[in-house]
Amino acid sequence: MPKPSLLSTGELERSSVVANNTMNRERGLAGVNSYARELGFDPVARLAALPGAPSWLDLCSGEGRALREAASALPGNAVLTGVDLVGPLVPLPAPPTLTEVVASVSSWAPARTYDLITCVHGLHYVGDQLGLLARAASWLAPDGLLAAHFDPESIRWADGSAAGRAAVSALRSAGFRYSPRHHRLTLEGGCEVTLPFRYLGADPAAGPNYTGQPAVGSHYADVRFSALAGA
Repeated sequence: MPKPSLLSTGELERSSVVANNTMNRERGLAGVNSYARELGFDPVARLAALPGAPSWLDLCSGEGRALREAASALPGNAVLTGVDLVGPLVPLPAPPTLTEVVASVSSWAPARTYDLITCVHGLHYVGDQLGLLARAASWLAPDGLLAAHFDPESIRWADGSAAGRAAVSALRSAGFRYSPRHHRLTLEGGCEVTLPFRYLGADPAAGPNYTGQPAVGSHYADVRFSALAGA
């Protein structure tokens, strides 16, 4: 198996696979092509049932349609944040409860915790997927929920061989739940997560994933093995 040529985060984000991604740009809250369908629950119903000011962070939020629809259905003290590499392609005035951030999810971090964190088909275009998941776990409120689509087939060792099984095992040990049928990872309750992987780089030529769209291959070294080898 030829060793893939890996890109840094900056190089990856300038690649055609990431720059031209339209996977989640137009998805709304409800209906056939919706957050409710993809996540298996209604984000607004979950948030509306919470006491106090509900908060939702959507990573790789695209045009932010779901957040805008949620803003009109949630109380005026709600805190809604969307983060996307390019942001809305057609900028519109944001509702008072919505903050739209144009930034890389690989380096951005919030100044608060959230009741709900979602990443709908966004991890497919992130280089260090496992690193983002570990960081996002610490952004959850104590009773919060993180829900993200995840493809274990995209996790690879340095030589390109499959590392998905090891990744899912480590995520489950850290408290995540994974549904192979829906390709969804969930985590309940904020916590500090340390995964035994060191990110090496990304392969934008990995090919289509289970969605049928071109996606990124994320390559890692096993920290445990490296430690033993150096002992």
